[in-house]
Amino acid sequence: MRSIWKGAISFGLVTIPVKLYSATEQKDVTFHQVHRADGGRIKYRRVCQIDGEEVPYSDIAKGYELATGEIVVLTDDDFADLPLTTSRRIDVLQFTPAEQIDPIYFAKTYYLEPDAQGAKPYVLLRDALERSGQVAVVKVALRQRESLATLRVRDGIFVLETMLWPDEVRVADFPFLEEDVEVRPQELKMAESLIETMVADFDPGEYRDAYREALQEVIEAKVAGREVVAPEVAPEEGPAVDLMAALRASVEAAKKEREAAKKPAAKPAAKTAAKSAKPAAEEEEKPAAKRRAKKSA
Repeated sequence: MRSIWKGAISFGLVTIPVKLYSATEQKDVTFHQVHRADGGRIKYRRVCQIDGEEVPYSDIAKGYELATGEIVVLTDDDFADLPLTTSRRIDVLQFTPAEQIDPIYFAKTYYLEPDAQGAKPYVLLRDALERSGQVAVVKVALRQRESLATLRVRDGIFVLETMLWPDEVRVADFPFLEEDVEVRPQELKMAESLIETMVADFDPGEYRDAYREALQEVIEAKVAGREVVAPEVAPEEGPAVDLMAALRASVEAAKKEREAAKKPAAKPAAKTAAKSAKPAAEEEEKPAAKRRAKKSA
């Protein structure tokens, strides 16, 4: 695994340097959008809806739309000035029983590995937390976003689970909750009996993604039957925006060169014509002069 963040657990006066790793990965059969006829990849371009021009990534900023339809443009400098007090730190705020935290708040799970010099305090806090039966409620800043999180122990490793803020959890406001739905005691007892017959210890290894496996089999069957398309390798191109800008600049430069060539070209041409006409006239006059000289003789 490759670490995606480095920081430290801040616990009282103790600082534990750690590395952060994604603890989960979503496995799926990935596809590209292609041209049905020849298998060519479909490309998407970033185009400004006002001028229709493609915009390079360096010219793209974040915009916040107001109710009036106006846009507030924010640059990297605006974000750099925002206070992130927990940047590069995992601040322990309190310890609490795990059952008091509703799983709906959990967003993303990470592993924490100690740096070489932080192994001893890491193990100390890990063992103490595991024996307490509590989880640590912490605050952390990841990818320019500050989040609440919990710190717990799983298989000897600290697991950091980022959480949603309370205002990010929607209220379940459905009409049927206001209705007086009557359930008879016999029906309730029968439902409880059904639940009891299905009680078992949870073993995640007993379950599999049947859809993904079936889809993979379809792909393998097509490969075995050579139902594949080998799209033509397109010549490598530079960014379309740079190419268009270069062509546009070339056209403008060519126009200017033509205009510049036309204006000064007229005068030298006239002079050249005059010069060439003069010797020609002189050459015509020489035989006539000789004839006049003979007559006079």
